[in-house]
Amino acid sequence: MTTALTVLLVLTSLILILLVLLHKGRGGGLSDMFGGGVSSSLGGSSIAERNLDRFTVGMGVIWFACVIALGLLLAYQS
Repeated sequence: MTTALTVLLVLTSLILILLVLLHKGRGGGLSDMFGGGVSSSLGGSSIAERNLDRFTVGMGVIWFACVIALGLLLAYQS
């Protein structure tokens, strides 16, 4: 069980990194320093941004549940 949760945690961590990097920069931050402030027509529509936000939050909830479950399993392991 611990191994399965660890693998799921690693996978969700990698997916979260990818999803956060896919988000459009809101301005003034680190993304502007590396050229993220240049507007592009490849950004997508607002529906795509909302779906990306929902998927990111969903993956974050799965990641958080894995962290809690692993912590409880390792704390109460006999």
